[in-house]
Amino acid sequence: MSRFYDKIDQTFSEFIDRQKMFLVATAPINGRVNVSPKGMDTFRVLSPTRVAYLDVTGSGNETAAHVCENGRITFMFMSFGKQPMILRLYGTAAIVQPGDATWDELYALFPKLPGVRQIFVADIASLQTSCGFGIPEYELKKERTTLNQWAQAQGEGMVDYWVDHNLESIDGLPTNLNLEGREGLEADA
Repeated sequence: MSRFYDKIDQTFSEFIDRQKMFLVATAPINGRVNVSPKGMDTFRVLSPTRVAYLDVTGSGNETAAHVCENGRITFMFMSFGKQPMILRLYGTAAIVQPGDATWDELYALFPKLPGVRQIFVADIASLQTSCGFGIPEYELKKERTTLNQWAQAQGEGMVDYWVDHNLESIDGLPTNLNLEGREGLEADA
């Protein structure tokens, strides 16, 4: 029931745009696999083989540590509507941080959210669809605002939070989070 593809065509791009949530999976060479749910309109298709997502502050920074170590990344989108489908994007990612050459161009594609850490850009090697027949049908009640409120309340204290919680993975791998060049990000939110 599954099929592989080599690019994100218009049908897949439109499917991605309709989803209010996606999952990001990464793993170090040795250590724990990480799967993180994402939302808040933070995913963009840049080309048929390239995507990006805006990463906001969370409890950890596992994705960054794993991408720094080996680059492997998988995105998964699921339809919770009447037409079932699961779409996985397999690729290799890089991290763009404030102050990097492509930051301004990429950051302009996303909503201005408090607590922005970095942008992940991934080159997609293949896509896989599967039926999604076992995924329940849900309706979105509303977007949560709790993370944005928490990040906004941190203000300048966000750097302290990053130092305490986001500079290495739970397996001790560095995330390479650059704490410089972030002036004005919170003001945009």
